[in-house]
Amino acid sequence: MPLSPMMIQYLEIKEKYKDAVLFYRIGDFYEMFYEDAKLVSRELELTLTGHASGEEERAPMCGVPYHAADTYIGRLVNKGYKVVVCEQMEDPALAKGLVKRDIVRVVTPGTMTDNTQLDDRKNNFIVSVFRGEKGFSAVFADLSTGEMSGEIYPTAEALCGGISAFSPSEAITAFPLSDVPALEGLLRDRYNSYISEDRGEYYLFPDCALSVSKTFGRERAEEISEKFPEIIHAAGALLRYMGETQLCDVKNVRELKISESGDYLVFDTASRRNLELCGTMRTGEKRGSLLWVLDKTKSSVGARMLRRWIEMPLCDVRAIKQRQRAVDELYTDLIARDGISEAMRKVNDLERLLTKLTYGSANARDLVSICRTAEVIPEIKECISPFLSEEMERIRNDADDLGDIRELISRAIVDEPPFSIREGGFIREGYNREADELRLIVTDSQSFLDRIVTEEREKTGIKGLKISHNKVFGYYMEVSNSQLSLVPDRYIRKQTLVGGERFITEELKELESRIGGAQAKLQALEGELFEEIRTAVVAQAERISRTSAALARLDCYCSLAEAAAENSYVCPEVEYSTALTVKEGRHPVVEKFVKNGQFVPNDTTLDTDRSRFMVITGPNMAGKSTYMRQVALITVMAQIGSFVPAAEARIGVCDRIFTRVGASDDLASGTSTFML
Repeated sequence: MPLSPMMIQYLEIKEKYKDAVLFYRIGDFYEMFYEDAKLVSRELELTLTGHASGEEERAPMCGVPYHAADTYIGRLVNKGYKVVVCEQMEDPALAKGLVKRDIVRVVTPGTMTDNTQLDDRKNNFIVSVFRGEKGFSAVFADLSTGEMSGEIYPTAEALCGGISAFSPSEAITAFPLSDVPALEGLLRDRYNSYISEDRGEYYLFPDCALSVSKTFGRERAEEISEKFPEIIHAAGALLRYMGETQLCDVKNVRELKISESGDYLVFDTASRRNLELCGTMRTGEKRGSLLWVLDKTKSSVGARMLRRWIEMPLCDVRAIKQRQRAVDELYTDLIARDGISEAMRKVNDLERLLTKLTYGSANARDLVSICRTAEVIPEIKECISPFLSEEMERIRNDADDLGDIRELISRAIVDEPPFSIREGGFIREGYNREADELRLIVTDSQSFLDRIVTEEREKTGIKGLKISHNKVFGYYMEVSNSQLSLVPDRYIRKQTLVGGERFITEELKELESRIGGAQAKLQALEGELFEEIRTAVVAQAERISRTSAALARLDCYCSLAEAAAENSYVCPEVEYSTALTVKEGRHPVVEKFVKNGQFVPNDTTLDTDRSRFMVITGPNMAGKSTYMRQVALITVMAQIGSFVPAAEARIGVCDRIFTRVGASDDLASGTSTFML
């Protein structure tokens, strides 16, 4: 039997996206068929049914309501699947023959922009990897925030160590992953990344150079091309890939930061995992990690930035000292720190809100969120006005009050707008004269109806006449049986009831048409006004982005200051030397799990002039692993600009840390490899 026209259309679209789950819109549902239906039914625990397809056997099918689709899509993508959304491009009631359908969204684990489906305190990175003469170039991007950075790694080991700092949920490579076993193991086994490998056609230099030039400007593209040509390949391929998922050019990535060797403290993958910087070895949970101890941030942008600081400690002494001075000012001024922290609780995620606005997926509530963040910026700047450090001055300069944006949104959008802009009702009264006039017609319809009732009662003498509304007849007048003799000829009978009859009049139908037309016009006008406001806000994206970054830095400094005050940390002396001297050092995580005073501090002295290494011996559970990690973590903390758990510390900047501890150690809970 031949396939039905709809199933032929479905299979034609599915043929183009064999590697994805196809959400195919039919009426009020998105349906999945054949293998997609079986997969979705299994992964999301949905009922598997059948659909008449024209074949002898019914096609396997499962579906989800269109209004709840984002939740199901998010669950699938978070499980590592790619989803494409096929929408009806015309009203089925008006379509002649088969309804036109087309792809409107492609969603992959690394290109999600819906912040309801993302961890707001953690970035969602995708990585692009190219292999060139100098080794491997890797470019990382978080499409939900607009961040992009790149680096060249001389070896596969160095590449894996660099990628570990970003924990990418998705990867695209120019070569088969089997060519680099270490990378394949890291991406597939460690991070369970969604992988698009051997995409050499994405990495052709002329195309990549054009993409980079188009996104970052010709001058910047030429600068990168001259100094880091391998980065052009990786960045251009990633821009093309992300653009294909968004079905448009990448609009929210405005800067490509390139790191060079020596900018950051280097860890290999195993060392990073052993130190438990942002997650424990056994479970990967935040609790029990260094991040858990230091993270007192109040905003999502600050939380994400602090995580990046911990994953990528600095090697520049000047930059470290700048951070230290900012932390010290907040550490010594409790009143200012508390004021900033309280204000930071009101700061919304400007980075991801701006991305939603840029790609047209935002609603009126998102605009209000930006407005409410802008309202607290003057308060935050007032709190830091007495501070003199270079970093605080830079924050004051970068944090724009966004007064014009705040004024526009507060003047245009109501305080509590509906969720969907399709519903209308979000434009504030007084913002637009035409909208006010249409709203008056809609909201004052009851007064018009009351007037008609009064006039008709006077004209006809029908004292019990009343006007009602339903979806079948629209507005109608109801007259009881006892007064039917008073009904004039101009009344048009619509329905007979047990106790009376229902009528309409030309005047009533005109009023209904006027009210209905005004409602439709008002919704369309509000949509146009929203688009104007959205465009105006997106035009200020650079200011908003710069402000967001400044607020994130301030939140990080407050967090480090609060952790230092809470845990009795001291400011270490950081310098370019081989010295590492710590007096009464403590493990920042382990001490949080023991009672006050029970953690025994230890000194550490390492210097090339005297002691280049130490041999540590002792029985099981004596604290060898704790001591080793303690020294490494104090060094890491010092190089992110944090105070450290010690009575005194002098840290010579390290460019690399190696460590291996028992594979099953869980020091936070007091269990060693042997005990486990």
